[in-house]
Amino acid sequence: MKTGANGASPVCTCTAPQIRRYLAKISGPLLDRIDIHIEVPRLSSEELMSKRVGESSATVRRRVIKAREKQLARMGTCNGHMKAKELREHCDMDAATKDLLKAAIAQFNLSGRGYDRILKVSRTIADLEGEEKIEMHHVAEAINYRAFDRKLFG
Repeated sequence: MKTGANGASPVCTCTAPQIRRYLAKISGPLLDRIDIHIEVPRLSSEELMSKRVGESSATVRRRVIKAREKQLARMGTCNGHMKAKELREHCDMDAATKDLLKAAIAQFNLSGRGYDRILKVSRTIADLEGEEKIEMHHVAEAINYRAFDRKLFG
């Protein structure tokens, strides 16, 4: 790494093959234990100086508390602790959504653990939106959270 312009934060100068070699050292089973893999890019100066206001932390907190209460009422625990039987019982989806999930399993070579993680995250996304049934956009979002590293680095 080298320092950016005017002493700014370091800039990565690694090539794509160097990054792939580095990431190859991280085992698949380890990655399968991480539910969400996302990139959080640096904000531009325009975005930092914008007067646009996003959702407040208090609003997000209320939605998370409501979703968690829903999970506890449904099964006495949070989605992250669901067992295989509970996954089958509480992660109902239509045929088209199942097809999307099947395609992701094949494309990203997901393990059983990776599949379970996608279901749990999909169920949580649906809960945050107040939805009873997992819909295609919930699964697509969960797949994107799991597949970030695999899409970029094979």
